[in-house]
Amino acid sequence: MTEIKDHIAKAKVGNQISFQFLLDFFWNDVYRFQLKKTNNEYEAEEISIQTFSRAFDKIATYNENYKFKTWLITISKNIHIDSKRVNSLQTTRVDKLAAKNIVDESPTVEDQLIAEQNLANLLFHIKQLKPHYEEVIRYRYFKEMSYKEIAEILNEPINNVKVKLLRAKKLLAESITHRE
Repeated sequence: MTEIKDHIAKAKVGNQISFQFLLDFFWNDVYRFQLKKTNNEYEAEEISIQTFSRAFDKIATYNENYKFKTWLITISKNIHIDSKRVNSLQTTRVDKLAAKNIVDESPTVEDQLIAEQNLANLLFHIKQLKPHYEEVIRYRYFKEMSYKEIAEILNEPINNVKVKLLRAKKLLAESITHRE
């Protein structure tokens, strides 16, 4: 337990090795919790990644009087609840649109231009990333490869791929928000 407390303290000051240790140590607990909740491996994995991302962003707020695992599971549970709410809202919106009998669902010329501009903007930001971050983004989102497939291609452990992707998404988000 002392080792975990040491890594938490180091992670609070930004030590990446400690972040990696905590992710590796608690990954299975969070993933199993989500797998029981969602019954979907992909969704459990995505929520688990979001959990660690949020936890590492907010690690300064962690109170040492509580177990770190409990804190992570609470974050994970809240992300799951939020995702269910979003899905519920999206379903409600779709139901309302269906009720209005929308006939033509094809995108307009303006919609296509906006989508192309957004894609070009996104590609510009992706190319600004370091090559190893750009690579995992392209494998995951453009080639739609699983974490396992990416890990095999890169000859790295799956957790390293997950962390790289997590960092790549954060850097990409920062790049996009700073440019606007």
